[in-house]
Amino acid sequence: MTRRFLLPLLELVAVLFLVSIGVFLLLSLVPGDPAVAVLGEGRSPQEYDALREQLGLDDPLLARYADWLGGVLHGDLGTSLVPPQTDVLDRIASAFPVSLELAVLGLVLALLIAVPLAMWSAYHQGGRADRAISAVTFGLLSMPSFLIGIVLIAVLVNSLGIFPRNEWVRPGDSLAGNLSHAFLPALTIALMEAAMFTRILRNDLVTTLHEDFILAARARGMSPLRIMVSDALRPSSFSLVTVLGLSIGRLVGSTVIVEYLFALPGMGKLVIDAANQGNYPVVQGAVLVIAVVYVGSNALIDRSYGLLDPRTRRARA
Repeated sequence: MTRRFLLPLLELVAVLFLVSIGVFLLLSLVPGDPAVAVLGEGRSPQEYDALREQLGLDDPLLARYADWLGGVLHGDLGTSLVPPQTDVLDRIASAFPVSLELAVLGLVLALLIAVPLAMWSAYHQGGRADRAISAVTFGLLSMPSFLIGIVLIAVLVNSLGIFPRNEWVRPGDSLAGNLSHAFLPALTIALMEAAMFTRILRNDLVTTLHEDFILAARARGMSPLRIMVSDALRPSSFSLVTVLGLSIGRLVGSTVIVEYLFALPGMGKLVIDAANQGNYPVVQGAVLVIAVVYVGSNALIDRSYGLLDPRTRRARA
C-alpha cells in the first residue's frame, strides 16, 4: 500500500523538478543580452549593470537556479521588471482564476454536449444520426478556435445582441455578469473540445457495446438507456478521462487566442504581454504555474482510473 502511493509521489516530484529546470532556463535561452531586451537600446551601462545584478546574471548558473528555486519553494516568484513593478505572484493570482474558470466552464459545456452525442452515435452505429454527428464533429475539428469565436461574436453579439462584449467582470463583483461574459469564450472552447470528446467516447462505446457483459445485459431485457448509462459508459471513459486531464492543463495556458478575442485578462494574455515586454520573471512564473497545473491534473487523472474500473486496481495491486 505504501509503495502504491509513494512511487507515484516520487515520480511527480521528479517531474516537477525537471519542469523547474526547464522553466528557469527560459531566461538563459533568450538570445542576446536580457538586460538590453528588457530596457531597450540606448540606456547607460550603469542601468544595464543594475538590471543584470537584479536578475543575478553575473552569478554562476547553478547558484542562480538554487536561489530562484528557493524563492519558488517559499512562494516568491520574483518581481515584475515592467511597471507597475508588483510581485509576479500577484499578477498570476489575478490572471489565473480567469483562465481556470474559462477552462473549467469550457470543459463542462464540452462534456454536456459530447457525452449524449457520443452515446446516441454509438447506439446508432452506421446510421444517419451517426454519420451526421461524425460529419459535424469533423467539421468543428477542422475549424480554428478564433474562427469559431468570430462567428459566435458576429451572430450572438453583433447581430442578435444576446451576449455583451465588454470588459471582464469578476465573480465577486457580479456573478450573473461574470457568467454572461464567460459563456461565449467558454462555448468557443467547448465546441472544439466537444467534437474531440465525442469522437473518442463514441469509438470506445462502440467497442464496449460488443463486450459479453453488454450482450448479457441485453439478454436480461435491460433498456438501451440503462445499458448505456450504467454499464457501457464508465468502462468506455478511460480515453475520455485521459484527454480531459490533458485538456485541463493545456487550456489554462493555451487559451490566449480566445482571451485576446474576447479581451479577457487570463494567463495566456499575461504570458504573451510579458514576453513582448521582456518581462522574464513574469514569463517564468506563469509558465511554471501552468506546468504545475498540467502535471498535477494528469497525476490526478491517473489515480482516478481505479474509480472507473475496479480491474485497474487489481492490476496495480
